[in-house]
Amino acid sequence: MARIRQALPAASEIESLIDDRGQLKVRVTPGARTDDVSLVEGQLAVKTRAKPQDGAANEAVMAVVAKALGLAPSKVELLRGQTSRQKVLRITR
Repeated sequence: MARIRQALPAASEIESLIDDRGQLKVRVTPGARTDDVSLVEGQLAVKTRAKPQDGAANEAVMAVVAKALGLAPSKVELLRGQTSRQKVLRITR
């Protein structure tokens, strides 16, 4: 059975959550069935299939957020939350 690919939120909706310092708060669910980005209660929620081992989930989250914003993965950096589900990313343009 094929997985249904979910639509990403509009980049403008995600950009509205980025503060004036370029920081974006993200709630992460590692080890999910599919990669998904959604807006939940005014915060970006990212689900990733990557397991939280050796930073794999962090790398996957940054790649998914970059794709959702239409940016290169190098433009997304993890500032805080290395081992937490609550993460703060820096977005550079």
